[in-house]
Amino acid sequence: MIVPTALGEALMVHQELARQIARYAERDGIIDTPIARLALVRSGQGGEPVHMVQRPALCIIAQGGKRVLLGDAVIDYGPASYLVASLDLPITGAVTQASVDAPYLCFCLYLDPALLSDIALTLPPLPAGTEERGGMTLHPMTPELMDAATRLTALLGDPVTAPLLAPLIERELLVRLMTGPGGGVLRAIASGESRTSQLAQAITWLKAHFREPFSGPHLAALAGMSLSSFHDHFRRATAMTPLQYQKQLRLQEARALMLADRLDAAEAGFRVGYDSPSQFSREYRRLFGAPPVRDMGRLRATPQMAMAI
Repeated sequence: MIVPTALGEALMVHQELARQIARYAERDGIIDTPIARLALVRSGQGGEPVHMVQRPALCIIAQGGKRVLLGDAVIDYGPASYLVASLDLPITGAVTQASVDAPYLCFCLYLDPALLSDIALTLPPLPAGTEERGGMTLHPMTPELMDAATRLTALLGDPVTAPLLAPLIERELLVRLMTGPGGGVLRAIASGESRTSQLAQAITWLKAHFREPFSGPHLAALAGMSLSSFHDHFRRATAMTPLQYQKQLRLQEARALMLADRLDAAEAGFRVGYDSPSQFSREYRRLFGAPPVRDMGRLRATPQMAMAI
């Protein structure tokens, strides 16, 4: 069977990015690299769901597959698509396709709003009616985007020229993103007047004050929106309400405290803002699938490996 040229070239580009990631990600986990904002992810097996707060980023899977849960939204993706997170989002992620011989391999470029704003000034406007969509979006992969990601990863093997060339390739990647089907999302990060940017103001406050009670009008004022508009846009962007967002931050922090500092459930719940131990235990079990004591016993016996998208 003869593979069509375009398809054959796409497969070769995917394989080359996977080869480059495997070369520099020699162990399972998230690997920070000497190139600013670039991280690589590897997993030799499918894993249990991992709960984390995902930073704004471009994520490209070169090999394998992943399922991401954001609120009540389910996102399954692999090499055929790229994913963009435009806000800090509490997610649950699980590798769904991986093996020792063909590990899950992911390219993750964290987004710099200042750089996006600089690029946006040089680009023609998007067509009228282009929407920002949600805080996490999936788009069809292009050979050009995959090629740029491969070249950026390959610079890890060239420390002499990487400081000069990496910023140019990063800029190329972002230009291709901002002029592609997900361009509205990236430009929303760059614009201080976009709904995404407005929501980011409220989310920044929630992350800094998640232990404290909050009022909807206060968050809406931070975002510069009416209360009803704020709740509507927040739900569309994050697939959850502000209260659900706060609960995920609290529960993720409590879990980390119990695991790292060996706090009991009552103390951990109190530290993250819960007055009622029984409420904390109920909500903990709802998110993590087991009550705190049982969950900690399992995690301490088989520690989870934190995984980016």
